[in-house]
Amino acid sequence: MMRKPACPLPPAADGCPAPRPTLATRPPGQPWWLASVRSVEEAAIALAAGAGVIDAKEPRAGALGALPCRDIAAIVACVAGRVPVSATVGDLPLEPALLAPAMLAVAAAGADIVKIGVFGTPDPLRLQACLAGLPTCLPGPGARPPAARVAVLMADQQGADWPLATFAGHGFAGVMLDTADKACGGLRAVLDPSRLARFVAEGRALGLWVGLAGSLRACDVPVLAALDPDYLGFRTALCRGGERGGALDPASCAILAAQLAALVSAAPAAQDNQAARPSSRIGQPAWRA
Repeated sequence: MMRKPACPLPPAADGCPAPRPTLATRPPGQPWWLASVRSVEEAAIALAAGAGVIDAKEPRAGALGALPCRDIAAIVACVAGRVPVSATVGDLPLEPALLAPAMLAVAAAGADIVKIGVFGTPDPLRLQACLAGLPTCLPGPGARPPAARVAVLMADQQGADWPLATFAGHGFAGVMLDTADKACGGLRAVLDPSRLARFVAEGRALGLWVGLAGSLRACDVPVLAALDPDYLGFRTALCRGGERGGALDPASCAILAAQLAALVSAAPAAQDNQAARPSSRIGQPAWRA
């Protein structure tokens, strides 16, 4: 059966309608793939390869390096609603005074999903206080719906201690595992499949959609897809020579796309004869062949 996305969030306390945390319905074991890009040119390459989410990020500026808002806006214009666009606010500490304006600026640039990083192992009370100080509504430009919020946790810094219920309680749409140190060998070198499976299951039980990333390669796809996350995030695997800071390589993108297409081909016909594409806007499902 096709697994339905999480239920809508209630309206935020300030009256702004909270965005619905959903990607389009997908068959189990067939995650969407997210491509991290730094430019319009790279966004076009990733779209041509079939990426389901375009992620605006500057990989040379850290694990969650931020792009200038003008570059995010240009990528949004290039994507033109065909798939969701996510963007990071940078490697910022858990301080509302720094995070809040950055989140609002990224949403105003047109990102459908705004990602913040959780670095180190934050004190639970400090984390609660920080999340309480963040804006619950991230208005988009013009009539664009408000952006969804996603927390990115660092598997090489936090191990298997994940405050997922805290993020769900503060209205976040989703959670994602990544790695802060890109020389650590990748997500699967940091956490074994059983702990990754627990992260996915815990997020799902809380009504969150769940992503996995962290120097992933094409060979990681079958193992991680079997855990049934909503999406897998890539940068290193998409670059020429596997150099994260280099340019996106169309051939590398095609290899990854073929690996993911093989999952669809191998799926039982009873699940679905076609793979749906993600919603063109968070909160407005649009099924795309």
